[in-house]
Amino acid sequence: MFALDFKNVHTHFFMAFGMKQTRVFQVNPEEPQTEAIGEAAAIIKAGGLVAFPTETVYGLGADALNADAVRALFAAKNRPLDNPPIVHVADVSGVYKLAQEVTPKAELLMKQFWPGPLTLVFKRYPDVPMVTTAGLETIALRMPNHKVAFALIKESGVPVAAPSANLAGAPSPTTAQHVFDDLNGRIDAILDGGPTCIGVESTVLDVSVDPPMLLRPGGTSLEALNKVVGEVQLHPFITSLAELPAEKARSPGMKHKHYAPKTPLVLVEGPSVVVMSKIKELISLCWFEDKQVGVLATDETAWAYEADVVKSMGSHRNVDAIAANLFRLLREFDAENVDLILSESISIEGLGLAVMNRLRKASGYKIIRPAVVQG
Repeated sequence: MFALDFKNVHTHFFMAFGMKQTRVFQVNPEEPQTEAIGEAAAIIKAGGLVAFPTETVYGLGADALNADAVRALFAAKNRPLDNPPIVHVADVSGVYKLAQEVTPKAELLMKQFWPGPLTLVFKRYPDVPMVTTAGLETIALRMPNHKVAFALIKESGVPVAAPSANLAGAPSPTTAQHVFDDLNGRIDAILDGGPTCIGVESTVLDVSVDPPMLLRPGGTSLEALNKVVGEVQLHPFITSLAELPAEKARSPGMKHKHYAPKTPLVLVEGPSVVVMSKIKELISLCWFEDKQVGVLATDETAWAYEADVVKSMGSHRNVDAIAANLFRLLREFDAENVDLILSESISIEGLGLAVMNRLRKASGYKIIRPAVVQG
């Protein structure tokens, strides 16, 4: 019987099976080669693990109905067994085979946003393996909007459980190289379809409750959801400036350390002028303590900083670009040999809500909000 406190699963897995030889298949993201997709799908059907691109980030796929394959997926990522993966389907009919209740609101959302970066949480059928839902009575489902992902899922002929294809806690991968850096020797294959376009994970919306509840902001904005279904509740986790008490995670990203570079990161939130002033002050303090410091800035502000390393996320006027760049830049900082990363904040409108959620998690909620001096 599956248990959430399954001990030493990662150690036992690699002692039993050893390191894998990870194959990399180059695929055309617009016209995926049939041979490569066929080989990757055969691996999935045989219980193996394949990383593949989606429009959001790279996912690590396993047959969602094969409990052993899903356990191997958790082991390869060092992912805690209480952190549910998202299950990917190739068509809406797959939802009705996995979800007990599909409400009219859920059907409307699927019609409006699928395929796309929206994950919906449903009450699950009992025959879905418990490991696939992390012991929950719900299941998270989405249909990705990427030709490589679609072809792989369709050819596999099974729903594909696919969390992000990185070691647990690290920034999510937006290129095949990121996947290779983290998981080479731990998985069977990588489909290299080039960089992803959105760069942050899908939005997760719980439609097993009414009104629906936003569990994770992502590639589909809260504003877009509100236009389609009216009221959407925000889980307190979304706007929290501190770690919330542990509870059963209904969505990926709600528990455990996520999205974090190896280098400590401090997030400075507030009006731009105040944030810039505080970061400059912190740079001076780091240098006084003989520490190397990096700054994650924007196009509008990068010029103002004298730090050991300065990287721009993009322009405040183009939040889509900021989202696409975020995880790549966090990984790049780890190669820069700095002791601390100081990050600016951005507006939480649109995709900015997802970016700020990722930055808060990446910082481990080490957040500074400087006081604004009133005139």
